[in-house]
Amino acid sequence: MPKIDQYWALPDGISEALPDEAEALEQLRRRLLDLFATWGYRLVMPPMVEFMESLSIGHGSNLDVQTFKLTDQLSGRMMGLRADMTPQVARIDAHKLKTDLPNRLCYIGSVLRTRSFHRDGSRSPLQVGAELFGHAGQDSDFEVISLLLETLAQCHVPNVVLDIGHVGIFRTLAREAGMSAQQESAFYDMLVRKSLPEIDDWLANAKLPADMNHYLRQLPRLSGAPDVLEQAATVFANAHADIRAALTHLQTLVARIRASFPACNIHVDLAELSGYDYHTGIVYGIYTPGMGREIARGGRYDGIGEAFGRKRPATGFSTDLRTLATFALQQGQPSRQASIFAPADQNTSLDALIRELRSQGNTVIRALDGQTDTPVALGCNQQIAQHNGQWTVVAV
Repeated sequence: MPKIDQYWALPDGISEALPDEAEALEQLRRRLLDLFATWGYRLVMPPMVEFMESLSIGHGSNLDVQTFKLTDQLSGRMMGLRADMTPQVARIDAHKLKTDLPNRLCYIGSVLRTRSFHRDGSRSPLQVGAELFGHAGQDSDFEVISLLLETLAQCHVPNVVLDIGHVGIFRTLAREAGMSAQQESAFYDMLVRKSLPEIDDWLANAKLPADMNHYLRQLPRLSGAPDVLEQAATVFANAHADIRAALTHLQTLVARIRASFPACNIHVDLAELSGYDYHTGIVYGIYTPGMGREIARGGRYDGIGEAFGRKRPATGFSTDLRTLATFALQQGQPSRQASIFAPADQNTSLDALIRELRSQGNTVIRALDGQTDTPVALGCNQQIAQHNGQWTVVAV
């Protein structure tokens, strides 16, 4: 890199927003916060940096390696720059907002990651999310997914595909099969990659009970349209009660989503295990044509607040404001209010008029001493001019 470039080049995956993009992002941020508020979700603003113990709670080692770390010069303890805001919001619910009632919280803010989750992606996304704490039933899962789908509709995301599963099915199978932690990890890796030949070979040599062998062999093959849940109910008809309960939960939830959001395409995948180390129930991702990756993700993670002193059910979603803005901007740039040009004259009456105009929400750009730019060049379609001793606003 040429030496001069060292002064202005940004690190890979780190971006900034110039005025047009920044204004569009801010307008979208306000729209989404207004939407969340109508659903009862209250805004929180967690700090950018916390002690590592708080930031890594409940999210396993993957979040730990995604976190930039530094030493606190005051306490000597290890701190981290947040890579995900969910643990912070869980801390706020458990430790700061002590209530036994369901608690609805939302957030929009920057996070920083050592690596992007996706190739050529951002390491500093503007994370948008909503979390519902204190309710373990299906209604809270449905509410959060509904809010996510409404959020995507607000941003004009087309042809939404909801890919949904339930981590409890594989977790119960692994437990009932007596898998060691190493076996569970190895099988998990094969499931995520959908490597059916590897799975079949592994099961042929694993010496598991016949019924467990059958269930695990069928698990990665149970994906497709919602009707696949009927097939799954047949496959697992004699399986552990926890598996049957998870399937019933999925069937009912999917039916409610289809009824309320008929335009949403739903894909069921019982081997969908994203966030397996901390999710405890349903897990889902959102896809749209033209994007080679998910644009939003969510699920249930009960007990995330246990380390903060209060074990509470929790369900939520997160996405990226910049990603959402790419779809919103396809509907056209947000309209900018035209500006009013004011002369540089030092006059108390002129000063009073400028203050009044600005208090009414108008943008007033005042000329600087010696400035020769025209009002049009500055983006103004009106100007303040003096007529018969009075300052008035006239067209340019």
